[in-house]
Amino acid sequence: MARKSAEDRKAEILATALRLADELGPDRLTTNAVAQAVGLTQPGIFRHFPTKQVLWQAVAADISDRLKVAWDEALASSATPEGRIAALVRAQLNLIEANPAIPAILFSRELRVENDALRQAFVGLMTTFHGILAGELARARKAGTVRPDLDPADGAVLLISLVQGLAMRWSLGARGFALQPEGVRLLAVQMALFTGSTTEEKQS
Repeated sequence: MARKSAEDRKAEILATALRLADELGPDRLTTNAVAQAVGLTQPGIFRHFPTKQVLWQAVAADISDRLKVAWDEALASSATPEGRIAALVRAQLNLIEANPAIPAILFSRELRVENDALRQAFVGLMTTFHGILAGELARARKAGTVRPDLDPADGAVLLISLVQGLAMRWSLGARGFALQPEGVRLLAVQMALFTGSTTEEKQS
């Protein structure tokens, strides 16, 4: 059997860490558990990732890289801001479906208390995603396809909250419903609210 390259081995370790974070919980994940799952010794893991914190940071970097590719594809997929927003939300949900540990990581002690670099990585991703969504909502407002009193920054917060709340409900509910169809349904509800008439228009 051919020996795996360092890059292939790192990719295997990262994928295994995410799988075990889902199975065991992020706060119970150990480098020893990862080592056993990939057939290495613990020192073998440390040759690639010197500490568990470094391993978690690599997991965040891997998620970040995949998200940025998905965001670029989503932004190129439609000629309208509304189409791009829908594609961006689907991209988020696709990543969560492929990596079900992500909702638990976001609320783990590892992220909130023990690994500030991991927390900052996810904060950075959320900030970037917020900026992208706000930009698309600003374009939609300029085009007159959403209500003129909609603040793009506030709208972006609502869209992110939709994704995060849905992901947590899906995770806590033992994934008892299809994430994508529910996300598409709720997004349609949210976007309908964004395109509704202003209070002044209703009163006139």
